Amino acid sequence: MFTFTAKDLTFSAIFIVLMTIGANITFWLPFLAIPIGGVNVPLSLQPFFAILSGLLLGRRLGVLSMTGYLALGVIGVPVFSQLQAGPFVLFNYTGGFLLSFVLISFLSGFLKEKLPVTNLKSLTTITMTSTIVSYLIGVSYMYLAMNVWLNLNVSYAAAWISMIPFLIKDLVLALLLASIALRLLTQLPHLKNGRR
Repeated sequence: MFTFTAKDLTFSAIFIVLMTIGANITFWLPFLAIPIGGVNVPLSLQPFFAILSGLLLGRRLGVLSMTGYLALGVIGVPVFSQLQAGPFVLFNYTGGFLLSFVLISFLSGFLKEKLPVTNLKSLTTITMTSTIVSYLIGVSYMYLAMNVWLNLNVSYAAAWISMIPFLIKDLVLALLLASIALRLLTQLPHLKNGRR
Protein backbone atom coordinates (compact mmCIF):
# COMPACT_ATOMS: atom_id res chain seq x y z
CA MET A 1 0.00 0.00 0.00
CA PHE A 2 1.25 3.47 -0.91
CA THR A 3 1.41 6.00 1.92
CA PHE A 4 2.42 9.64 1.98
CA THR A 5 4.80 11.01 4.59
CA ALA A 6 4.66 14.44 6.19
CA LYS A 7 7.51 15.44 3.87
CA ASP A 8 5.48 14.32 0.84
CA LEU A 9 2.47 16.34 1.97
CA THR A 10 4.69 19.38 2.52
CA PHE A 11 6.06 19.14 -1.04
CA SER A 12 2.51 18.74 -2.31
CA ALA A 13 1.39 21.84 -0.39
CA ILE A 14 4.28 23.84 -1.90
CA PHE A 15 3.04 23.01 -5.38
CA ILE A 16 -0.52 23.98 -4.45
CA VAL A 17 0.83 27.40 -3.44
CA LEU A 18 2.90 27.65 -6.64
CA MET A 19 -0.20 26.84 -8.72
CA THR A 20 -2.14 29.56 -6.91
CA ILE A 21 0.60 32.10 -7.59
CA GLY A 22 0.87 30.96 -11.21
CA ALA A 23 -2.90 31.33 -11.67
CA ASN A 24 -3.11 34.84 -10.30
CA ILE A 25 -0.35 36.75 -12.02
CA THR A 26 -3.01 38.71 -13.94
CA PHE A 27 -4.81 39.56 -10.70
CA TRP A 28 -1.83 41.68 -9.71
CA LEU A 29 -0.80 42.53 -13.29
CA PRO A 30 -4.11 42.77 -15.23
CA PHE A 31 -2.46 43.89 -18.48
CA LEU A 32 -1.23 40.30 -18.92
CA ALA A 33 -4.80 39.10 -19.70
CA ILE A 34 -5.42 38.79 -23.45
CA PRO A 35 -8.91 39.42 -24.91
CA ILE A 36 -10.11 36.53 -27.09
CA GLY A 37 -13.61 36.08 -28.51
CA GLY A 38 -15.19 38.59 -26.14
CA VAL A 39 -13.58 37.14 -23.00
CA ASN A 40 -10.25 37.79 -21.29
CA VAL A 41 -7.92 34.80 -21.12
CA PRO A 42 -5.38 35.22 -18.31
CA LEU A 43 -1.68 34.60 -18.76
CA SER A 44 -0.66 31.77 -16.47
CA LEU A 45 2.37 29.87 -15.21
CA GLN A 46 0.25 26.92 -14.17
CA PRO A 47 1.35 24.48 -16.92
CA PHE A 48 4.94 25.20 -15.89
CA PHE A 49 4.27 24.31 -12.24
CA ALA A 50 1.99 21.34 -13.06
CA ILE A 51 4.66 19.73 -15.23
CA LEU A 52 7.36 20.55 -12.68
CA SER A 53 5.32 18.82 -9.97
CA GLY A 54 5.39 15.56 -11.92
CA LEU A 55 9.09 15.87 -12.72
CA LEU A 56 10.16 16.55 -9.14
CA LEU A 57 7.57 14.68 -7.10
CA GLY A 58 6.76 11.76 -9.37
CA ARG A 59 3.43 10.79 -10.85
CA ARG A 60 1.54 9.92 -7.63
CA LEU A 61 2.58 12.84 -5.48
CA GLY A 62 2.33 15.19 -8.47
CA VAL A 63 -1.25 14.07 -9.04
CA LEU A 64 -1.96 14.48 -5.32
CA SER A 65 -0.73 18.08 -5.42
CA MET A 66 -2.75 18.97 -8.55
CA THR A 67 -5.86 17.22 -7.23
CA GLY A 68 -5.42 19.06 -3.94
CA TYR A 69 -5.19 22.35 -5.81
CA LEU A 70 -8.40 21.67 -7.73
CA ALA A 71 -10.20 20.41 -4.60
CA LEU A 72 -9.32 23.54 -2.64
CA GLY A 73 -10.69 25.71 -5.43
CA VAL A 74 -13.87 23.67 -5.84
CA ILE A 75 -14.70 23.82 -2.11
CA GLY A 76 -14.36 27.61 -2.11
CA VAL A 77 -10.76 28.59 -1.40
CA PRO A 78 -9.90 31.37 -3.92
CA VAL A 79 -6.95 29.67 -5.64
CA PHE A 80 -8.11 29.83 -9.26
CA SER A 81 -7.38 32.66 -11.69
CA GLN A 82 -8.48 36.12 -10.51
CA LEU A 83 -8.85 34.59 -7.02
CA GLN A 84 -11.99 32.74 -8.06
CA ALA A 85 -13.33 29.63 -6.38
CA GLY A 86 -16.20 27.17 -6.58
CA PRO A 87 -17.16 24.24 -8.82
CA PHE A 88 -18.55 26.44 -11.58
CA VAL A 89 -15.05 27.69 -12.45
CA LEU A 90 -14.45 24.25 -13.94
CA PHE A 91 -17.32 24.89 -16.39
CA ASN A 92 -15.79 28.14 -17.61
CA TYR A 93 -13.89 28.27 -20.91
CA THR A 94 -10.55 27.63 -19.14
CA GLY A 95 -11.87 24.71 -17.09
CA GLY A 96 -10.27 22.19 -19.42
CA PHE A 97 -6.84 23.58 -18.70
CA LEU A 98 -7.50 23.26 -14.96
CA LEU A 99 -8.51 19.63 -15.41
CA SER A 100 -5.52 18.96 -17.66
CA PHE A 101 -3.09 19.86 -14.87
CA VAL A 102 -3.78 16.59 -13.08
CA LEU A 103 -3.09 14.62 -16.26
CA ILE A 104 0.08 16.48 -17.25
CA SER A 105 1.49 16.14 -13.76
CA PHE A 106 0.91 12.39 -13.99
CA LEU A 107 2.25 12.27 -17.56
CA SER A 108 5.45 14.17 -16.81
CA GLY A 109 6.12 12.06 -13.70
CA PHE A 110 5.34 8.82 -15.52
CA LEU A 111 7.55 9.64 -18.50
CA LYS A 112 10.47 10.70 -16.29
CA GLU A 113 10.20 7.46 -14.34
CA LYS A 114 10.05 5.34 -17.54
CA LEU A 115 12.83 7.01 -19.54
CA PRO A 116 16.17 5.28 -18.91
CA VAL A 117 18.22 8.50 -18.74
CA THR A 118 17.35 11.85 -17.20
CA ASN A 119 19.12 14.45 -19.33
CA LEU A 120 18.21 17.69 -21.08
CA LYS A 121 16.95 15.90 -24.18
CA SER A 122 14.63 13.55 -22.28
CA LEU A 123 13.35 16.35 -20.03
CA THR A 124 12.70 18.59 -23.05
CA THR A 125 10.71 15.77 -24.67
CA ILE A 126 8.66 15.38 -21.49
CA THR A 127 7.98 19.09 -20.99
CA MET A 128 7.05 19.69 -24.65
CA THR A 129 4.81 16.60 -24.78
CA SER A 130 3.06 17.55 -21.53
CA THR A 131 2.49 21.11 -22.77
CA ILE A 132 0.94 19.90 -26.02
CA VAL A 133 -1.32 17.46 -24.14
CA SER A 134 -2.47 20.30 -21.87
CA TYR A 135 -3.42 22.37 -24.92
CA LEU A 136 -5.18 19.50 -26.66
CA ILE A 137 -7.41 19.09 -23.61
CA GLY A 138 -7.71 22.78 -22.76
CA VAL A 139 -8.51 24.11 -26.24
CA SER A 140 -10.97 21.31 -27.00
CA TYR A 141 -12.75 22.02 -23.72
CA MET A 142 -12.67 25.78 -24.40
CA TYR A 143 -14.27 25.23 -27.81
CA LEU A 144 -16.97 23.07 -26.24
CA ALA A 145 -17.64 25.54 -23.42
CA MET A 146 -17.84 28.57 -25.70
CA ASN A 147 -20.19 26.91 -28.16
CA VAL A 148 -22.41 24.81 -25.90
CA TRP A 149 -22.98 26.61 -22.60
CA LEU A 150 -21.51 30.10 -23.09
CA ASN A 151 -23.42 30.58 -26.39
CA LEU A 152 -20.44 31.99 -28.27
CA ASN A 153 -20.13 30.93 -31.89
CA VAL A 154 -16.44 30.03 -32.22
CA SER A 155 -14.97 27.51 -34.65
CA TYR A 156 -12.47 24.89 -33.48
CA ALA A 157 -9.82 26.42 -35.74
CA ALA A 158 -10.50 29.89 -34.31
CA ALA A 159 -10.18 28.49 -30.78
CA TRP A 160 -6.73 27.12 -31.66
CA ILE A 161 -5.66 30.29 -33.47
CA SER A 162 -6.68 32.39 -30.47
CA MET A 163 -4.45 30.29 -28.23
CA ILE A 164 -1.30 30.53 -30.38
CA PRO A 165 0.28 33.32 -28.25
CA PHE A 166 -0.26 31.25 -25.10
CA LEU A 167 0.98 28.07 -26.75
CA ILE A 168 4.16 29.81 -27.91
CA LYS A 169 4.69 31.20 -24.41
CA ASP A 170 4.17 27.79 -22.82
CA LEU A 171 6.42 25.99 -25.31
CA VAL A 172 9.20 28.49 -24.56
CA LEU A 173 8.60 27.96 -20.84
CA ALA A 174 8.69 24.18 -21.45
CA LEU A 175 12.21 24.54 -22.89
CA LEU A 176 13.23 26.64 -19.91
CA LEU A 177 11.57 24.18 -17.54
CA ALA A 178 13.60 21.27 -18.91
CA SER A 179 16.80 23.13 -18.07
CA ILE A 180 15.56 24.17 -14.62
CA ALA A 181 14.33 20.65 -13.83
CA LEU A 182 17.67 19.13 -14.85
CA ARG A 183 19.50 21.51 -12.54
CA LEU A 184 17.10 20.81 -9.65
CA LEU A 185 17.33 17.05 -10.14
CA THR A 186 21.13 17.29 -10.25
CA GLN A 187 21.31 19.47 -7.13
CA LEU A 188 18.65 17.49 -5.26
CA PRO A 189 19.40 13.85 -6.10
CA HIS A 190 16.82 12.55 -3.59
CA LEU A 191 14.15 13.87 -6.01
CA LYS A 192 15.68 12.02 -8.97
CA ASN A 193 13.20 9.15 -8.86
CA GLY A 194 10.23 11.03 -7.39
CA ARG A 195 7.48 9.22 -5.49
CA ARG A 196 5.81 6.50 -7.51
